[in-house]
This record gives sequence, structure tokens and C-alpha cells, in this order.
Amino acid sequence: MSKPSPAVSTTSAAPAADAGGMQRGLKNRHLQLIAIGGAIGTGLFLGSGKLISVSGPAILFVYMVIGFFVFFIMRALGELLLSNLNYHTFGDIAKDMLGPWAGFFVSWNYWFSWVIACVADIIAITAYVQWFNPNIPSWLPALITAGALLILNLQPVKYFGETEFWFAILKIVAILGLIAVGVILIVTGFKSPDGTQASFANLWEHGGMFPMGASGFVLGFQMGIFSFIGVEMVGTAAAETENPRKTLPKAINSIVLRILIFYVGALAIIMSVTPWDRISPDKSPFVSTLALAGFGLAAAAIQLVVLTSAASSANGGLYSGTRMLFGLSKDGHAPKSFSLTDSRGVPKRSVFFTGVFLFAAIPLLFAGDGVVSAFTFVSSMCATMILFTWGSIVVSYIVYRRRFPERHAESGFKMPLSRVAPWLVLAFFVFIAGTLLYGEDTRPPFLATPLWFLLLTVLWQLRKRKLQREGRPLTAAIELPGTGADVREGDE
Repeated sequence: MSKPSPAVSTTSAAPAADAGGMQRGLKNRHLQLIAIGGAIGTGLFLGSGKLISVSGPAILFVYMVIGFFVFFIMRALGELLLSNLNYHTFGDIAKDMLGPWAGFFVSWNYWFSWVIACVADIIAITAYVQWFNPNIPSWLPALITAGALLILNLQPVKYFGETEFWFAILKIVAILGLIAVGVILIVTGFKSPDGTQASFANLWEHGGMFPMGASGFVLGFQMGIFSFIGVEMVGTAAAETENPRKTLPKAINSIVLRILIFYVGALAIIMSVTPWDRISPDKSPFVSTLALAGFGLAAAAIQLVVLTSAASSANGGLYSGTRMLFGLSKDGHAPKSFSLTDSRGVPKRSVFFTGVFLFAAIPLLFAGDGVVSAFTFVSSMCATMILFTWGSIVVSYIVYRRRFPERHAESGFKMPLSRVAPWLVLAFFVFIAGTLLYGEDTRPPFLATPLWFLLLTVLWQLRKRKLQREGRPLTAAIELPGTGADVREGDE
């Protein structure tokens, strides 16, 4: 990135704007709720039904294990971001620790993964809207959603934070409300129309906690990882947050509690009210549980929350994608115009370029039944890409730990078990890759993903040669705030 303002301090709150033109307009409450919202997506509200049908109650342990490793990923990201407040994204971290090529690959990969995810969310929103009124033409909600997201992201970042704040509030209230209703049903011994009584015993009385055996447990991982895509968004938002040294640690440290409540707690209650083998894989178990209890209006309200959850995911994805594109432009890895910001600190051209791809959801809606299988393919590819993003964070941390031991020693937010945990996380990623190869639905997109990286390799070579011909560095230097010390390695 460009040279920082002398006002930036490594010990005080960050300034209102950085030299790149973007503003630190997010407050503590925004970052905390963005962190929560990033961990609660459509994968929980909708995908959990499919996961339960595959793994049964073992899905609770799957979420615990994934959450355990996600916590270490986020602690690594937190220490890295706070070690240099001039890092705007993990793309910046990758280029600084691993080299310009890594920044190029990580940033473009993350941008593309969010483009895919945003299109998926918009198509999902269309399906949710038609749940309320099947007569609504499918293209209309897709067009309105894409347009609304584009307009929203053209506003100063504080409006993005405010929108995500209220989206997250809706999700939290909905899940806590469902947990409260479920507890009441269990305590009162509620019986469903088919005679099943709500009880915690339903968790183990229908084939045990691992009814599908080791196979179901393993398949839960290759699908469960989808639910956590977006948790790293808090790292992108931190670059535009007031006093990140205070707010970022709070947001990251609360991840374990959020997973225990919103994933493990909510699904344990759902499977206690309705045995896992009677939950439909094609419907949201949140909606089904409330409908079963006779709360028809509440079930409709949850459906509305699921809709807003998809909108929140798409909104956050567009935000993250534009910030990645902004950073790529600052490095010369994308057209220079994408790094221009208006007087309010908004990278408008990055927003427009990324936002255009959202409208791709409209022709997909007219492509026929094949869209579902094709979209499953690209969504699975998105999950594979996120492993690359998370892996870059962990590998960057390992390099940072070796190259800058003094920065690690001075850190006020050290990663726990920093010598061992990164290697355990990488081993876990190898395991996840194995599960993606193991699943019939996820194997083809996993095997196709190398084609994307092959394309990135070609694009990087073209971009690198162009920069070298022009006599420009392969990436902009990232300096430690207030020191003027260039911590960038050579342009290999």
C-alpha cells in the first residue's frame, strides 16, 4: 500500500482515514456484529438440514472441531493484522510474508470466491422470496437485490457497518428465540403430531450420536466447512475500523462462544425437539421446528430472517471483494482506476466492477434445472478456494513468526500455541481436502479448481512482465506505521 500517514501509531487508535483514501468509519459495535454475522450464514440456516441428514447428531462434534481450528486461524490473522496496521487485507499479509505472487494469488482468489458466493446468495434470495409468493417472476428479486447491494456499497463504509449490524441483530434474535422456544418444548414434554416427545434423549436414542458411523462423520466436515465461509471477513473490516487494537481482539476471542451457541446449541435443541432422522434435508430445520410447534407466524418470520441472512452474506461478500480489488490495484496487480476513491473514501470503480458480476444471477435463473447442479459445482469450488485463503493466512503466520520474532514477542495479541497450532491447522486442511475428494458431489469441483489456479499463474506472469517492462516494483511496499521501515521482501 502507499506510504502511511505519520499520524498512524502502533499504540493508539487508528486515524480516520489512511493514505489510500479509505476511511476507518466502522465502530466497535459494527466490528463485533460483523464478526458474528460472518459466522452465521445461510449454511447454518439452510445447509444444516442436509448436514444433519448426512451425519446425524455427530454434526455437533463436526462444528466443534471446525470451530476449534477456525479460532486458531483467526487468532493468527489477528496477530498479523495488529503487527502492522498498514495491512488492509490478508492479501497484503501474503504479499509481505510470502512474496508479490502470493498477494496476487490470494487477493484474486478471494475476490473470485466472493463473486461466486454473492451470485449464489442472490439466487437463494430469489427462492426465499418465491416462498412467500410463487407468482413473483424470478428475475425481479434478483435484479432488485443486485441493484440494492450495488447502491449500498457505494455509500461510506459506516453505512455498510450499520446495515450489517442490524442484519446480525436479526440473526441473533432469531436463533436465540428458537433456542428459547426449543427449551420450553423440551421442558414441557411437547409431543409432535406423530407422537414424538421433545427430549434431549432424542440426540442419542435414534442410532446413537454417530448413527452414520465414521463415513457420516467425515462427510459432515466436507459440507460443514461451507458454513464458516465469511468468518475471515472481520479481518477485512478491521482495516476500516476505529481503534482496531481494541476492537479486533474482542471480535476474534468471542468466536468460540458464538459457535457453541449459534451452531452447537441451536442444532442440539432442534434435534432434541425433532429427531435427526425426521428432519428434511431440503428444508431449513429452523423453519420446520417452529412450524412443528404451531408457530406458523414465527416460522414465516424465520424464513424472512433466512432471506436477510443471504442478503447480509452477499453484502459482506461484495464489500470484501471490492476491498481486495482496491488492494490489487494499489499494487499494480489490477487497473489503476480501481484504487481511486471518492471524497467519502469509497472505491467506486472497484464496487462497480465487482457489482456487475452480481447481475449474472439473472441469466442463471433462466438456464433451467441444470442451474442447481451447476451452481452446486461452483459453490463447492468456492469452499475449496476458501481453504487456499485460510491456508495463506496460516503459512504467512509461520513465516512471520520466523522472520520477525521481535514483532511476535512485542505483540499484545499473540496466537496461542503459536509454534504448534499453525501446523495442526495445515494438517486439518489436508484432512478437509481429503473429505472433499471423498464426497461424490464435491470431488468434481475440487479437481477442477487447479484450472483456476493455472489461469492465475498465466495472469500473474503477464502482469509481472508488464510491471517489469515499465520499471515498476512488483508490489507496493508496506511499511511499519510511524517508522518508515520497509518490511517488504524482494520482488522474487
